[in-house]
Amino acid sequence: MLLDPLGRPLRDLRVSVTDRCNLRCTYCMPAEVFGPDYAFLPRAELLSFEEIERLSRLFVGLGVEKLRITGGEPTLRRDLPDLIARLSAIPGVRDLAMTTNGLLLPRLAGDLKAAGLVRVTVSLDSLDPQVFGQMNGLGVSPQKVLGGIEAALRAGLKVKINTVVKRGVNDAHLTELWRGLREFGPVRFIEFMDVGNHNGWNLESVLPSGEVLARLAEDGPLTPLAPAQRGEVATRYRDDAGHELGLISSVTAPFCGDCTRARLSAVGVLYTCLFASRGTDLRSPLRAGASDALLREQLVAVWSQRRDRYSEERGEQTAARPKVEMSHIGG
Repeated sequence: MLLDPLGRPLRDLRVSVTDRCNLRCTYCMPAEVFGPDYAFLPRAELLSFEEIERLSRLFVGLGVEKLRITGGEPTLRRDLPDLIARLSAIPGVRDLAMTTNGLLLPRLAGDLKAAGLVRVTVSLDSLDPQVFGQMNGLGVSPQKVLGGIEAALRAGLKVKINTVVKRGVNDAHLTELWRGLREFGPVRFIEFMDVGNHNGWNLESVLPSGEVLARLAEDGPLTPLAPAQRGEVATRYRDDAGHELGLISSVTAPFCGDCTRARLSAVGVLYTCLFASRGTDLRSPLRAGASDALLREQLVAVWSQRRDRYSEERGEQTAARPKVEMSHIGG
């Protein structure tokens, strides 16, 4: 088992396949920054499917059991089912999932499932068309996302739904959202976080998970669930009908001490924290002909020196620290 200096094992790898997205969510890719003239990465700079597969095999050999495909919006990557088929064939991969906004799932869900995808996590921040349109930056209706969720379920994919909660923006109807989405699968409410450098984060906009729980508990009792495994980021609850609720509290209850995640950007930079300022370039040695042994040695060296605990340190000393954009490494 590969451990970092704080005793955290390497168990999860999140792989970004593109920095592009077909939404402009205010907490990730605000339209005023990522506008029509924004220069996204050229195709040649992105890791190829062969390169992603090779690096993923090395990570799995070091203890990774869960692979998650992210973006940007991963469904914009051409021939994505081909990558899923490659990754699902790697011995030792216990779980293969994808985070998506769901808009292209009606077209892709069947092929992704057939290729070996097991689960999708779909982002949906409100069922109110005006609020959701404001948050996604392009006025897209929640019905479009709901259509993607239904397509995923028809294809046989397991579905989880993520909602970023921002005080004064989408917190007025959390109970209605919980009622409307819980039949599809677990619903997770995420505290608004200071990811990236452009989302205008401030503490006043954070609705603590404890307050979210109190509001939702008014709709009926919620029973705490024990963690299924170490490194689980959501504190989970279940209602009397068996629906699962999750709370992700990076701001008010940091979980850095159990973080088992590494993140690989679309251009092959390895990051050991969602809030990292810098990462380790793997694409250059990969394309220069480095052997598997040399690449593996580099991965071991990075994880063995990993001391990231940004959410536990969050404060004045971290406020000015530049961070990698979430659109480069997923959530």
